[in-house]
Amino acid sequence: MVIIDTTVWIDYLRGEQNAEVQWLYAEQSRQRLGLIDIILCEVLQGISEERSFERVLAELVRYEIFASGGTDYAVAAARNFRALRRRGRTVRKTVDCLIATFCVREGHSLLHRDRDFDPFEKSLGLAVVHP
Repeated sequence: MVIIDTTVWIDYLRGEQNAEVQWLYAEQSRQRLGLIDIILCEVLQGISEERSFERVLAELVRYEIFASGGTDYAVAAARNFRALRRRGRTVRKTVDCLIATFCVREGHSLLHRDRDFDPFEKSLGLAVVHP
């Protein structure tokens, strides 16, 4: 399973052309793709028009959507944040800690365009798709 991060969905929905979006187009019918509820929230909260909101929602719910994990994942994400900080790497966004922790714990790969995931890949074993 490949979890698609908010950064890629936004570029995809805007029609941007980059390696990650091209990978998503190419692999949609070949790979098992999904997202986490918190990614769904991030994407949808940035849409101002109701018609666009409903269109994007209908498109995204075609993919597997996972719950972000509750208390166990919150504690694990905090532990990962602290472990990275001890190594001199501070992740800027809590939501990225939750997404990365979910992927690591569940054994999913992540397709992203966000440098905050790099420490998770280098130090904590996050599997990342590199198109």
